[in-house]
Amino acid sequence: MSDNPWTDRIVGERMTVDQEFSARIEESQFSNQQWSLIMTATEFEIEHPDEPDRARIVADTDKLDGVIPELENVQAGMGAMAGGPGGPGGSDSSDGGIVDSIMGALGMGGDDGSAEAEQRKAAERLTQEYADELQSHLESKGRWESVRESVADGR
Repeated sequence: MSDNPWTDRIVGERMTVDQEFSARIEESQFSNQQWSLIMTATEFEIEHPDEPDRARIVADTDKLDGVIPELENVQAGMGAMAGGPGGPGGSDSSDGGIVDSIMGALGMGGDDGSAEAEQRKAAERLTQEYADELQSHLESKGRWESVRESVADGR
């Protein structure tokens, strides 16, 4: 069980939203494996649960810093399984190949963490989109008020 009992009570709804949201993941810069890693580092909270007009689900992404560096490893592993750099049978000049490694070792051409910062921002945006979709789904199923009230009463 999670630290948020309300999320444990909506597992079925989460599964439905996961399926519906999969198309959005395919459109994003993240693979399904990367998205799974992002979601393990994301917790969902209800902000202002005692105020029906202001209450909303928000993505707490404070733990993302621990997984962002691993996203590249997941992608690199997938590329290796698919036939090497750049995917199946292909090569890509910005795939982290030998030239990029040498340039990085020499302190040239590096992004100084800006790629990780951009990945973090993209992950934050996407997890909040997911939170919005989850709340919308709960509202459409008539479960939002009871979930919100349960969180408000638990305080």
